[in-house]
Amino acid sequence: MRIQVELSDAVQDYVADVSLREPDLLLELREETSQLPLHLMQISPEQGQFLALLVKATGARRTLEIGVFTGYSLLATALALPDDGSVVALDLNEEWATTAMEFCTRAGVADKVDLRIGDARETLAGLLREPGAPGSFDFVFIDADKEGYASYYEAALKLLRPGGLVVVDNVLWHGAVVDHEAQDSETRALREFNAKLRDDKRVDLSLLPFADGLTFALKR
Repeated sequence: MRIQVELSDAVQDYVADVSLREPDLLLELREETSQLPLHLMQISPEQGQFLALLVKATGARRTLEIGVFTGYSLLATALALPDDGSVVALDLNEEWATTAMEFCTRAGVADKVDLRIGDARETLAGLLREPGAPGSFDFVFIDADKEGYASYYEAALKLLRPGGLVVVDNVLWHGAVVDHEAQDSETRALREFNAKLRDDKRVDLSLLPFADGLTFALKR
């Protein structure tokens, strides 16, 4: 028997009321981002708090973020990292990344962030060539263009240590992955990606219907 709570607005408000601990700077960043045309790209505060908890729970010290936008997840991660921790952050949009770094600077965690602007495929290829980089990361968060997920994931597995965790956002794509009439390139890419991970014996896997769908892949 499957029991599932309907996530009505009232239930979501209750969850936020009893669990959300959003720092003032993250709240300010979220409100500022809400004024942008593409504000829906920003993760929810509950999701940011969950990512921070995962970083702490896994003892991550070196993390990678593919897709920064204005930096909500980046700032949440940087705040959760220990003093000697670091996050390599990749994005294509310099304007958005500038906002992210401004908030990281104000939070006093800019020294933990290695921001790299450019096509993530090329940046990841360069990162994999760096001495000591492969197998050195503890945690990877992927939240970028959906057509790139498969290649980002492959790079992430090479960069992660055994026991390292990949978290992938938007894998349910607002339900479009089960809508057979949705045949746009992003939806098709996500369907193929999800099927690929289902059969990937290199990882332990879980997909949760949280936010817009989060996949957790633990490297064996």
